[in-house]
Amino acid sequence: MSTIALKKRTPVRPARILLHTFLVVTSLAWLAPLLWAIFAALRPYSETSTKGYVSWPDKLNFDNFKNAFGQSDMMHYFGNTLIIAVPAVLLTLLLSSMVAFYVSRFDFRLNVFLLLVFTAGNLLPQQVIITPLYRMYLLIDLPGITVSGKLYDSALGLVLIHVAFQSGFCAFVLSNYMRMLPHELTEAALVDGASVWRMYWQIVLPLCKPAMAALATLLSIWIYNDFFWAIVLISTGENMPITSALNNLSGQYFTDPNLVAAGALLTAIPTLIVYFVLQRQFVSGLTLGANKG
Repeated sequence: MSTIALKKRTPVRPARILLHTFLVVTSLAWLAPLLWAIFAALRPYSETSTKGYVSWPDKLNFDNFKNAFGQSDMMHYFGNTLIIAVPAVLLTLLLSSMVAFYVSRFDFRLNVFLLLVFTAGNLLPQQVIITPLYRMYLLIDLPGITVSGKLYDSALGLVLIHVAFQSGFCAFVLSNYMRMLPHELTEAALVDGASVWRMYWQIVLPLCKPAMAALATLLSIWIYNDFFWAIVLISTGENMPITSALNNLSGQYFTDPNLVAAGALLTAIPTLIVYFVLQRQFVSGLTLGANKG
C-alpha cells in the first residue's frame, strides 16, 4: 500500500508535460484541415458566401455529399479504381515477395546488388521519366487487349507503372523480414525433397502474412490516392480513377469549394475502410520484426 501511495504522490515532471503538450498541438495541427473540410462540406455554399467560412453556421446538412456523389458519377470511378488498385497490389506483393525470397534465402555474389537494383527505382523522381515513359506508352500497341488499342489510356498501363514503382520498396521490406526467419525451415524442407517453389509458397510466404498485410495496406492507400500517373497516362475521362473524378465537380467558370470538400471526403472513405479492416495486421507487421533476435 505504501508503494502505491508513493507512486500516486510522484510529481509530474516538466519534460512529460512538454511532451504531452507537443503531442496534443501536433495532433490538432494534423486534424485541423480534416475538421475544417468536414465543417465546410456540411454547410451550403450560399451561407458561406454570405457570412464567410469563419462564422457560426445556421444550417448543417448532407446535401453537399449527396450532390457530390451524384454529379461526379462516383460509383463509376470507384469501379475504375478497383480495376487498377486490386491487380496492382496483388501483382506487386507477388513479384516483390519472389525477389525477396530469392535474395534472402540464397547466397550468391550479386545478392545485394540485385536488391539494390529493385530498390533504386524508388529513388528516381517520377517527373524525371515522365516524358520518355509517355512516348513509350504511345508506341506500344495492344490491339484487342485494351479499349484504346495502346498501352496509353488504359487501366493496364496504370497497373504496370504502379507495380514497377512499388515493387522495389516491397522487395526491400520483405527481404529484411524473410532474413529474420530461421534458415533451418527451408533447409529441412530442402532435405525432404521440397522444390524451391514449394519452399516459397508453402513455407516462407505463410510466415510473412503480417508483413504482407502491412504492405497491402500501404499499397492500397498509395495506389488509390495516386493522381499524377492517372492524369498523365489517362486521357479519356471515363477511364480515370476516383482521384480524377473530383474534376467533374469543378465548373468552367465557377467551383463550389463546399461541394469539392464533400467529394474529397467521400473519396477518402475506402482508404479508411482498408486501414481499419487491416489495422491489427498492419501494426503487427510493423512491430513484429523488433521482437526477433
